[in-house]
Amino acid sequence: MGEKCEKIWFDGKLVDWNDAKVHVLAHALNYGTGVFEGIRVYQTPKGPAIFRLKDHVRRLVDGCKLMGFDLKFGGKDYTFDDICEAIKDAVRANKKVDYVKPCVFLSGEEVGLNPVGVPTSLAITCIYMGSYLGKGAAAGTKIITASWQRPDYLCGPAGAKVNGSYVASCLAKREAVRQGAGEALMLNKEGRPAECTGENIFFYKFGKIFTPAVSEGILQGVTRASIIQVARDLGYEVVEAPVTRFQLTTADEVWMTGTAAEIAPVSSIDGRDVGNGQPGEIAAKIHAKFHDIAEGKDPKYDAWLDYVN
Repeated sequence: MGEKCEKIWFDGKLVDWNDAKVHVLAHALNYGTGVFEGIRVYQTPKGPAIFRLKDHVRRLVDGCKLMGFDLKFGGKDYTFDDICEAIKDAVRANKKVDYVKPCVFLSGEEVGLNPVGVPTSLAITCIYMGSYLGKGAAAGTKIITASWQRPDYLCGPAGAKVNGSYVASCLAKREAVRQGAGEALMLNKEGRPAECTGENIFFYKFGKIFTPAVSEGILQGVTRASIIQVARDLGYEVVEAPVTRFQLTTADEVWMTGTAAEIAPVSSIDGRDVGNGQPGEIAAKIHAKFHDIAEGKDPKYDAWLDYVN
């Protein structure tokens, strides 16, 4: 999990980590009715900065709209700006933070599926995560193709980060770990690569960068969008389209992107080396540029950073 922090923002109050509690009958615990985000915090010359905070909060609010959640926590109505400010408050209240997870969920006690009228809560948890895929991730991650499908738009809200939707990801992740891999690739209902359990996927072939299109049932990742922009700014052609397992397996380079994972090269898929089995130079070049941006070293992208102080 990483190192826990001192305070959690919970329904308008900063409470001690151990005091952030809900009832065992909370609707979200029993039925997965919540929407969450994961957001990175970077150290910059101007102090801590939250990466693309507004884009993350926009997706959180959109997810709440889709789920029918009112943005009312602890008896108070919250606006988009209020949620942004609450996330900053949570980061300010803790000493060592590189990852923040806001979660809107149905916290009311309810036996039964009906979510209408069940009270909502907002919890904002900060941790120090470090490397999400482990210390060796820079050398490349082994991935397998999961037997579990990426839930599509008929199974649930594929475009939002809904708590219950991630059961399939947890099953696929467990499958990967059991097989000695670090991550699992999930296919969509057509049998095409969609994304990994918590990351979008990219590959490089024929001098172009490819990534599955939004219509493939993927999460519209904030890091994904950032990498597409950065790659294009570096002069690469990026193609968003349906992709095949054959294209992935025979690519020169494959890498994953996500808030937690950032940019993680893939060394093998189902036991077959990607390229020469070593991290590729294209992903490394984009990752280096991404890090400069996230750490406030490139003023051109300053709009992507929300400074906490």
